[in-house]
Amino acid sequence: MDIQHIQPLSHLSGAEKALYTFAVEHADISLDELPRIDGVGDEDMAAAFRGLVERRLLLPVDIEERRYAAAAPDAAMEALLRPVIQQARRAQDAADRLRRELVPVYESALERRLRQPIFEELPDVASVRRALDRFAAEAQHEVLTSQPGGGRKEEVLREAMDRTEGMLKRGVRMRTLYQHTAQYHPNTTAYVEIVSDLGAEVRTLGEGFMRMLAFDGEIVVIEQKGNPEAALVVRAPSVVSFAVAAFELMWLQADPFPLNLSRAQTIQVSDKTKEDIIRLLVQGESDKVIARRMGMTVRTCQRHIAKIMERIGARSRVHAGYLLREHEGNLRFSDGLDYSAND
Repeated sequence: MDIQHIQPLSHLSGAEKALYTFAVEHADISLDELPRIDGVGDEDMAAAFRGLVERRLLLPVDIEERRYAAAAPDAAMEALLRPVIQQARRAQDAADRLRRELVPVYESALERRLRQPIFEELPDVASVRRALDRFAAEAQHEVLTSQPGGGRKEEVLREAMDRTEGMLKRGVRMRTLYQHTAQYHPNTTAYVEIVSDLGAEVRTLGEGFMRMLAFDGEIVVIEQKGNPEAALVVRAPSVVSFAVAAFELMWLQADPFPLNLSRAQTIQVSDKTKEDIIRLLVQGESDKVIARRMGMTVRTCQRHIAKIMERIGARSRVHAGYLLREHEGNLRFSDGLDYSAND
């Protein structure tokens, strides 16, 4: 019996109270000869009788004669609550058993988590791959990755495919950011096509983002400065939250990765790439820095810079910087240059 089905005495109707009073005043009453009470009709009296029996306020004393006697309210409530109390005790016993089973598991898992370092250095490619394999296998909800540097090497994509496929088939959401130049890289495009069919979401951005993988908003793996073969695992909640928020901001600014570039899309990507190069030129960055940040080789970058300088009539890098500042926001290029990172 559920608690919601227990109706307290205060909910007795007028007919029920009148009939209960009559029953208390008499030794017993007969179901076949219910008393007549002023203002209470026969149907109301029959309903009042049923209500009192349900509340255990009328108890049978002679089943054959169908005679009932009034019960004390405390006894009626005790009888009424007994099934609920028993049900609550069973629920409490089940909760205690579950607690005894889960508390050791929880405490053990929590202790293991607290023993993990907030920051962990992965010194080489082998240790990075082992960590990524482990984090990917444990991921439950979402994995975010940002991969600057243009197109990725075939062996890197092949190594990442197993992890990615496993996560996506388990229903883990995956979002990836590449640079615009990755769209011209055949191996990267083939990889994106496969993972997109499996449910991954891929977008591209110009430059200015770091290499990062975030697992379930709890762990972030970032590239170590000055050593692209090493990585740093971060578990500090505030740092992880900041990295995820930065990714979300970049994701909103990024464009979907087109698997089949049309002429118009090629021109659009080309223009965006040139705009980023121009911005870096105006900032005075070197060819090497621009190439790295744009995800292309230095030679390809120098071809773009030479074309830009030719188009604006610049005689030197300094002159180009001056002219670009003068024409900022008014330059439009559509020369169809190859932006592949492979010359």
